[in-house]
Amino acid sequence: MSRINYKDFVPVNEKAEFTCTEAFRRTGDIFDLANAFLNIDSMTHKKLQKLCYYAKAWYLALYDKNIVDESFEAWIDGAVQPYLYHKYRAYGFGYIPMVFDTSGIPEEFLSFAREVYASYGHLDGYDLEKLNHSEEPWLNARGDLKPWQSCECIITEDDMKSYYRSLL
Repeated sequence: MSRINYKDFVPVNEKAEFTCTEAFRRTGDIFDLANAFLNIDSMTHKKLQKLCYYAKAWYLALYDKNIVDESFEAWIDGAVQPYLYHKYRAYGFGYIPMVFDTSGIPEEFLSFAREVYASYGHLDGYDLEKLNHSEEPWLNARGDLKPWQSCECIITEDDMKSYYRSLL
């Protein structure tokens, strides 16, 4: 499977709406998952990143398979999916608008996003970042790095699966 390259996203307007070239677009990717959360509520980029991370992690723990193939990295601010970051970074600390058209979002994403949101939705992006910083998958990926050091280390799916299963 080809990896999606964030450079293949073309700005549609100055509000950071992007379209992906058809060669890379497929059903059930990180953007569909993000839209499933944005169908529930408008939120900051940081909160959206963490909710997508928790959806991937819990899906791995519960079902032993991925809800999305894209990896998350252990950035300074917690788990971040780089393609998602590049799509929504223009919103800064502001709120990303809700998504009302769910026609292209798999039902599994919509229902699982509602479950994850029921558990984590009451937290803001900073609370989710703090929680993420206390959990083994993020800590393991960062290794001996200092809190202020950047990295692009992948948070492994095995770490996600085993850690979140241990919480069941």
